[in-house]
Amino acid sequence: MLLDILSDLLKIDDVLLIIKNNVAVSEIRSNSLHIKQKEIWITIGDHDGPAHIHINSELIRIAEFIVEEKPNRTSFSVQFFDQNGERILGAFFTKMYDHANNLNFERKKMYEKLCKKYGLKIQF
Repeated sequence: MLLDILSDLLKIDDVLLIIKNNVAVSEIRSNSLHIKQKEIWITIGDHDGPAHIHINSELIRIAEFIVEEKPNRTSFSVQFFDQNGERILGAFFTKMYDHANNLNFERKKMYEKLCKKYGLKIQF
């Protein structure tokens, strides 16, 4: 199911995949990224391209749809956690607002459709 949810996220343009720790941050846009799985490793992006991600599918335990209220906007994401509750990967829906700070309801519907398909919290 992990490969399924990641595949669905990659079908949506302008989802920002973020891997972050206390030393570095990596950000890759979903636009036109490929995904494949070989044994335990899921690869997002072109292995020979300028950037790609390898994810050990056995270490992701939970995915959670998170709607976070911020002062001027609401953030929509799917976040993936390991067995210790540490975030491994975040998939953030970008371009959710227009230049006048109005919510893009079509993008919100895409997010809600995925949430309905998988549920708020998924255990792997």
